[in-house]
Formats: sequence, C-alpha cells, structure tokens
Amino acid sequence: MNVRELEPVSVWNHFANLNAVPRPSKKEEKVIAFIQDFGKKLNLYTYTDSVGNVIIKKPATTGMEKRQTVILQSHLDMVHQKNADTLFDFETQGIEMIVDGDWVRANGTTLGADNGMGVASIMAILSSTDIPHPSIEALFTIDEETGMTGAMELEKGILEGSILLNLDTEDDDEFSIGCAGGIDTNTLYTYTSSRVEEESSTYKIVVNGLNGGHSGVQINEELGNANKIMNRLLHGCERYNLQLVVVDGGSLRNAIPRESFATITAHPDYLEEFNKRAIEIKNEYQIQDSHLSISIELTDQVSEAMCMEDTYAITTAIYACHNGVFRYSRAIEGLVETSSSLARIIIKDGNFISQSLQRSSTESGKYDVANTVAAPFKLMGCDIEHGGSYPGWAPNPDSKILDVLVNKYEELFNESPKVMAIHAGLECGLLGERYPGLDMISFGPTIKGAHSPDERCSISSTAKFWKFLKVILAHTPYK
Repeated sequence: MNVRELEPVSVWNHFANLNAVPRPSKKEEKVIAFIQDFGKKLNLYTYTDSVGNVIIKKPATTGMEKRQTVILQSHLDMVHQKNADTLFDFETQGIEMIVDGDWVRANGTTLGADNGMGVASIMAILSSTDIPHPSIEALFTIDEETGMTGAMELEKGILEGSILLNLDTEDDDEFSIGCAGGIDTNTLYTYTSSRVEEESSTYKIVVNGLNGGHSGVQINEELGNANKIMNRLLHGCERYNLQLVVVDGGSLRNAIPRESFATITAHPDYLEEFNKRAIEIKNEYQIQDSHLSISIELTDQVSEAMCMEDTYAITTAIYACHNGVFRYSRAIEGLVETSSSLARIIIKDGNFISQSLQRSSTESGKYDVANTVAAPFKLMGCDIEHGGSYPGWAPNPDSKILDVLVNKYEELFNESPKVMAIHAGLECGLLGERYPGLDMISFGPTIKGAHSPDERCSISSTAKFWKFLKVILAHTPYK
C-alpha cells in the first residue's frame, strides 16, 4: 500500500509531500521555502522571521470567532540518521517510506515523523475547508533537534495566541505538561603519537546492530551505547601494547549511539582477550539489544598510533564518564530527572573529541550532571566547552486547555489519558520565555524508535490523533 492511500488521507499526503523535501537539522533552507510556498498558495498570511521560523495565520471559521486564538506548533527539521550500509544523502534526497502493517517506516533511515506528523497535521488544518477551528497561528520552528535555535530566537510580537498546542509528544495517550532542559558538554584533547611496536598488528573493530533511539525518552531503557561498549573492548589493554589509531563512534548528540568503528594496533595475543570481552558484552545485552554485533579483523598495517600513555588516559576517562540515568524525580514517580548520553567519540589526526548531552528537569541538576561528565576529561587535560543550554518547561497546574483535552479524550476514547512531564527536550520552555503566559500542552500520534533508523509511526494512532485534534479545535475556550 502507498502512504498516500492511508487514512486520514489529508494528513498522510501532506506528510508525503513534506518528506519529499530534504530537511536535516541545520540544513532547512529547502523545507522553509516549501512551507512558505504552501502558505502563500493558500493565500494565507505567511511570515518568516530572521532565524527562519515560518508563521502562517488562518482566520477562525464561521461561528468560532469568539474563541481564543490557538498556536499550532511543530518543528520542520528532522534527525538525520541512517544505517551504515544505507546509501542516502539527507541533503538531496527525500525519505523513502514503507507501509509495514500498522506502521510507516523508512528504508534504512530515520522517518522524520518526529516532528513531521505534527507539521503535516497543521498543514491539513490550514488547507481544510470543512474543519471548525478558532483563529490559527501555525508556528513552524527550525533546528529543534540540534540546538532549538528556532524557539530560542523566535521573533517577539508576531504571535497573538494565548494557547499553544505543541504536536510533538510520541505516545497518543500521553499529554506532556512539562519537559527537561538540556546542555551539551564537548571536550577536546590533542594527543601524542608514537611508533607502533614491531610485534603489533593493526585491527579494525566494529560495534553495530544496536537499537539506538532517543537519548531522552529512552535513556531509562538501558539500551546499549556503542561508545561505551567499544571502550570496554579497549580499556586496560596496555599489556597487549594496544594503541588507538582512529575511533568514530555515534553520530548525533541527541541519539543513543548505535555504531562505533575503531582502528587499533595491538599484539596478536589481544585477540583472545577481545573475543572473551565480546562474548560477555553480547550476553549482557541479549535482551534489549539482541542484534548487537562485535567484530575484529586484520587491516592495513600502520606505523604510528596514539601513544600508550594517552590511549590509557582517554579510555580511562571514557570509562569514568557517566552515561544513562543520573537521578530520578522525587516529585513524579518513574520520571527521569537528570541524565547524560555520551553521544559522540572521535579520534583522528591528533585530536580526541567527545560530545555528550545532559538533560534535567531542574536547572541545578542540569549543571551538576554536566560538571560530573566533564570531570574525568578535565582531569586528563581536555579543554571543556558547555553550550547549547536550553530551559525545561515547568507544568501549569491551572491550565484551561489541559482540562479541555482531558475531558474530550475521556469522552472520545472511554479512558483517561496520562498527564505527565517527559525527559525529552520540547520547545515549550523556550517558547514560554519568548511569549510569557501561554497555556501550553504537547501531544501527538504514537511514534516509536525516534532518532534512529527504526523510527516508525502508527497508522491507527495517527487516525486517532487526527480525530482528537479536530475535536479539540472545535472546543477551545472562549476569549
């Protein structure tokens, strides 16, 4: 079945049109132009601010003029991840979509449902002629995935709405009323090279087959981190004269690393130790990452590699670097309060680089875990840079739009939704800073495996979400 034949047809067709446009984070020029053209063809007020956010305004339908103006918000960019064996260029190619039972997925890449389904749903509202709704301000932000630049630099004074619906939560029975903030911790170290021991051979090591996923939403699932696994294979092996040549692990700061590749030199006796560790690690992860693959093979001999002193220092620092849940919330049971994900390790051309993302629902906790992560790297002499900080979103207990959503959800589906905060970054915290007083809530269709090539969107959930969204727009509070 073709994606364009799925129900609701309007939403899926807009999603297909959107996914035909390359839109990786930091490379949003084409999708900005696409959305601008979309609004202008509808003869709707269309405005693009200085950073690239697009705002499209649509008047209320007849009889809805006295209701509060609603801001419908989603981000245009997508996480660009692919499997190592997939040939794909996110800057020039559209996403190849596959219908698989109740799921739509992509062919070896991320799908872009995060947050493309939100964008497509807003487009369906804007282009509709038969859906009752109040005045709509559609806010399409840029660069949510790699820095929240759009929300952070959103022009003030252009929006008049009092309610904001962020269509970016990934379980259709959950309403998010709060989220974690985040900060990046990046390190740099210039290492010393030395000649390779004569008895050493050169090996290529590959760690792949891990599930990966969203480094906020899935950080408590104890999924394998390719950077930490690779380091377990290398650390403490100086007795085999092990020296690092190249390491390339992970890809994006907000995704759990699925793959790591290393070239090393070591005495052939290392192979026995390697195989022992590989078996132990695969046994540990056989439940949550059953497709984990760890391999080693001889490769072209090199004459120089990182000196053994720096090899030891770096692998020790990576070992000491916290990865995973740091603290659970004491206010909301089961909610991760603070975490860190060691997203990227690069060793090449005399430089060691690490990149990690810390998340926290408290500002103090965010900086606490960032300093904790930085500490082992600082001790070995790395330059440390903290950047990309963004705030969390504190719940509003007096939210009027939350009351509407809960009541209508119960009427429609005969069950109560889960009202919760999430351990992921949403733009709501920043948008609330730019436009104080907004009554905000986040919801959306069910999406699994976001930020990984396993990303998939439920077809039946999308139909449920669309039905719900239309009812909400018809019952928004009066001015």
